[in-house]
Amino acid sequence: MLKLEDTYLHKGKRRALVAELRAKGIQSEKVLDAINTLPRHFFFDTALISHAYEDKAFPIGEGQTISQPYTVAFQTELLDVKSGEKVLEIGTGSGYQGSILHLLGAEVYTIEYQKKLFEGTQRFLKRLGIEMNLFYGDGTGGLPQHAPYDKIIVTAGAPIVPEALIAQLKVGGILVIPVGDRRRQTMVKITKKSAKNIEREEFEGFAFVPLLGKDGWKH
Repeated sequence: MLKLEDTYLHKGKRRALVAELRAKGIQSEKVLDAINTLPRHFFFDTALISHAYEDKAFPIGEGQTISQPYTVAFQTELLDVKSGEKVLEIGTGSGYQGSILHLLGAEVYTIEYQKKLFEGTQRFLKRLGIEMNLFYGDGTGGLPQHAPYDKIIVTAGAPIVPEALIAQLKVGGILVIPVGDRRRQTMVKITKKSAKNIEREEFEGFAFVPLLGKDGWKH
């Protein structure tokens, strides 16, 4: 079992990573503080642990990755999470992004499509003492039973913006989702101004694993 140790070396590498993210344009001190607080190396296999504080994505099994720290920071900054908000995450993965949201004070609901990954992350987060509401299933349909949400974040590349996610977003809420083909996506920020009025902003140049499910990519 991986020993959860956070040494001075790890803390120093996290500070260097935060400085790198700031230099790349991340401005939210709340987001940078959360990244500085959460030991990213806890979420890595032992074989890859020396790479934990590089600004790169790495495999976590089941064809999935732990997102590049810049991407995590960028999506989280766009989401503009306030303490106490109810946030839905589509694609639990390693649990790292959800843990950042948790540190920002969000009530996190998260859904994972891959059964083995879901079970492993559920056990791991319990060990870390991070509390969030984990579900196994097709995230492209959201989690209607717990809707509406203040914010929704999707951590895999989608071919379209699923209508179910917009429907489950509160008026005034924000949805952040990468949309494109299987190789490259545009980060889309949707703000729900009213039931029928949607504001859309786009940011180029992202690459995620494909979002699988009914309104995502087929295997």
